[in-house]
Amino acid sequence: MSGTSLDGVDGVLADFSGDRIRVIAHHAAPFNEGLKSEFLSLNTPGSNEIHRGALASNALARLYADVVSTLLDKSGLAAEQVRAIGAHGQTVRHRPGEFDGTGYTTQLNQPALLAELTGIAVVADFRSRDMAAGGQGAPLVPPFHQAFFSPGGERLAVLNIGGISNLTLLNLDAQTPVLGFDCGPGNALMDAWCQQHTGQAFDDAGAWAASGTVQPDLLSAMLAEPFLQRPPPKSTGRDLFNAGWLEACLGARTATDPADVQATLAEFTALACAHALQDSMQLSATLAVCGGGAYNLHLMQRLQHHLPGWSVQSSSHRGLPPLQVEAAAFAWLARQCVRGLTSSLPKVTGALGARILGAVYPA
Repeated sequence: MSGTSLDGVDGVLADFSGDRIRVIAHHAAPFNEGLKSEFLSLNTPGSNEIHRGALASNALARLYADVVSTLLDKSGLAAEQVRAIGAHGQTVRHRPGEFDGTGYTTQLNQPALLAELTGIAVVADFRSRDMAAGGQGAPLVPPFHQAFFSPGGERLAVLNIGGISNLTLLNLDAQTPVLGFDCGPGNALMDAWCQQHTGQAFDDAGAWAASGTVQPDLLSAMLAEPFLQRPPPKSTGRDLFNAGWLEACLGARTATDPADVQATLAEFTALACAHALQDSMQLSATLAVCGGGAYNLHLMQRLQHHLPGWSVQSSSHRGLPPLQVEAAAFAWLARQCVRGLTSSLPKVTGALGARILGAVYPA
């Protein structure tokens, strides 16, 4: 999995032979600055996009192959023992339902090259079938959250804080066992602001945000974003929450201390998630947080502050570390595809019905 945070690739080798998924190995590989910069640039219109996107896709496939090789080395398994690779690709545009009623979603990827490099079948292109059926094509992980976290009768919410934040609500009520949707920005805006003003790729543990002071007028401008008030199903990405969006919120506030902006961004992220959760799940429960945002201690503290009565905890407490959850989800999605099983939830994406997601590139 390589997500909207643009920090790199997380890969897992997952065993589904038992009653519950078991992660045998995990490996994370960062993007080099050139590839990260190209992915970020391709999120907005520019010159020679087809050529640049194709070469970036090739580079991503090679990095995926390196991650696969490392996972095999760590586990002592051979390529022939792996049924399939679930390779999501790198989302650079996500505009469901727009323009012509269907819209589009674009994940840079080269699954054919990945199959050649690894000798393993590859499942890719997970979003487009759901969108063809009238859905958002995202989020796709709620059914995996339901399968893995197996809450039984417990009310549980799972919050993935990657570049964008998405929620899964389990056991919401008798009629809705699973609901999920994107709820706003995750790390994307905080990381971009941190890189711009400190030269660091991210705000380690949220320490810089914790040193600043939340600016109420700026926070109000951020919370006025119409996407936050839209009912599910809904999804978003860097098409909306990007540097231009932040500049519009800042407006004439050019004298604002950068640390105060970071503090406000962290508060905005926490509030957007908390409000979405409280609007959808009236009774308090457990919130399991995954993705890179789970390691932002300041953000986790702000989530707990805005969710009194909730137990806000890392997904590690539920059996899967935060950086493994999304990669494991796409292993599960790939497994569903090769078994000919549906893996989309119409209540989550808004599609006409459940669909088998993914295209298979045989070894």
